[in-house]
Amino acid sequence: MGWQGKILRVDLTAMTAVSETLNMKWAQDYLGQRGLATRYMYDEVPGNVDSLDPENRLIFATGPLTGTMASTGGRYCVVTKGGLTNAISASNSGGYFGAEIKFAGYDMIVIQGKAPHPVYLMIKDDDAQVLDARDFIWGESCWDTEDKIKAAHQDPQIKVASIGVAGEKLVRYACVVNDRDRAAGRSGVGTVMGSKNLKAIGIRGTQGVPIDKPAAFMQAVKDCREKLQPHPARTRLMNYGTMPMMDTTSAYGSLPTRNNRDVTFDGIDKVNALAMRTPRRSDGQANLMTNKACFGCTIGCGRVSKIDPDHFSIKDPDKKKKYGGAVGGLEYESGFSLAPMVGVTDIEAATYANMICNEQGMDPISFGVSVSAAMELFEEGYLTLEDTGGIELTFGNAEALCQLADLTGVAEGFGVEIGLGAMRLCEKYGHPEFAMVVKGQEFPGYDVRAMQGMGLAYATSPRGACHMRASPFVDDFSHVRPEGKAVIVMNSQNASAIIDSTGLCKFPGNAWGIDDYASQINGACEGDWDEARLLETGERIFTIERLFNNRSGFTKADDTLPQRCLTEPANYGAGKGRVTELDKMLPEYYEMRGWDEEGEPTGQLLGRLGIS
Repeated sequence: MGWQGKILRVDLTAMTAVSETLNMKWAQDYLGQRGLATRYMYDEVPGNVDSLDPENRLIFATGPLTGTMASTGGRYCVVTKGGLTNAISASNSGGYFGAEIKFAGYDMIVIQGKAPHPVYLMIKDDDAQVLDARDFIWGESCWDTEDKIKAAHQDPQIKVASIGVAGEKLVRYACVVNDRDRAAGRSGVGTVMGSKNLKAIGIRGTQGVPIDKPAAFMQAVKDCREKLQPHPARTRLMNYGTMPMMDTTSAYGSLPTRNNRDVTFDGIDKVNALAMRTPRRSDGQANLMTNKACFGCTIGCGRVSKIDPDHFSIKDPDKKKKYGGAVGGLEYESGFSLAPMVGVTDIEAATYANMICNEQGMDPISFGVSVSAAMELFEEGYLTLEDTGGIELTFGNAEALCQLADLTGVAEGFGVEIGLGAMRLCEKYGHPEFAMVVKGQEFPGYDVRAMQGMGLAYATSPRGACHMRASPFVDDFSHVRPEGKAVIVMNSQNASAIIDSTGLCKFPGNAWGIDDYASQINGACEGDWDEARLLETGERIFTIERLFNNRSGFTKADDTLPQRCLTEPANYGAGKGRVTELDKMLPEYYEMRGWDEEGEPTGQLLGRLGIS
């Protein structure tokens, strides 16, 4: 049936972990992962609860296709009120941890309360225990935490999801890391985990995933793989990952550069996909070593890199020993935020900063954009050397980037300020206009003056600025005008909600349509699932996320963009001379959504979707 039919309820205040029956009515209405966990959040978390309050929930949620033979079936989400935004957040991760949740017999792990001292959760099928982490792994990085849990429980096959020191010390954009460099990365889900004194979850499962219609499911999986395998997008992702997007956005004039003051980067050739493959003078090797894949993946977009052994960031012998080997390499979002956004042309420095984000559990997008905001504050004279502890926070300073990665990862020195996130940092120093955020979450790698649809997507995303909640890319790279964007954004938001709830990755969507996801869901799950039902499910998920945020105090005023995007024209490229025309797109979007003029879903919409 796709679902295991069971959740693990962990009450950290009581230090208990017990299994419960999954609400199958909600599973039929919200599918799984992002959608199903949000339905639980809506039922259990009142609107006035702060993200760091023990009453907030932290839900590790799989989809019905997680752990199956469907291509890319390794996804899971961490769903909570985000520590960065206080909005609903479903932060998606790959690797092998999600599949292990299913193999242990659970669809979700629902965590509530706050432990009286640092703890970790250890799950072996039906045996789940809350264990003491104080003199064991508290204070350790994500990497060392994973190693220590596997060693202590004498099982190298245990899968671990953990927070680093950043999460313990409540860096606002701390993330949850599994498999060393796969992360539920955005919105401060690791911050919430740290606020609950929960250091890690170790899990080992030995069960299978039940399938409702095995023959139909296997045929659907076969058909979908035959579409995906020869597709050119799959080959590009396998060979180059997502980094080629940097050349595309820079040429188009939509690459956020130097805190979005610029939209193209003159040092692009030093930090792009080709630069990752270019041999270095010092050792003859390239930054990029190979690719890798998550559970069940037939694409393999992950990057594996190695830092130049003579690079300044690892000259210290201890650092060279720890960081001199193969690590998770740059992808587009980390690449843009740790290079063009901060003006840095040193790909090894960007790789080092990314490595620290992986090890200590920080979102590299939010970290890089927060550093870029600090650099603008510094260059404009609103931050001094005394404020920064002597760090020259000028755009392009690679050493400053590496120093701040070190400091922020352990919440020391000026890293404490960077760990606030761009919005809180800029508010503290009197210039909120320098924060490139929506709902408190930092911009991903697309400037929204050339990409008008993405501007609308950022503004209306339930978790703040996000490139994974909508896909207006094709139209945005073809037309710089606001007309027609509302329907594209709305439809792709609904499709995104569906895919995030299946347990599969979005990248096969380059070759598949919603009908392909539907055929696999229909084979795996009880009931009849077709494209129309899935599309309605996606609309229902997006609507309940809106209801959750509105109940939490978000209003129409939060569906906006930084003034820089609305009033300062782009200085280059397809959008040169243009600002984001959000005022033209937003009313049309609300009307199409079935929301009133204030952004509230109407009773007619809720009745049609069966939301009480």
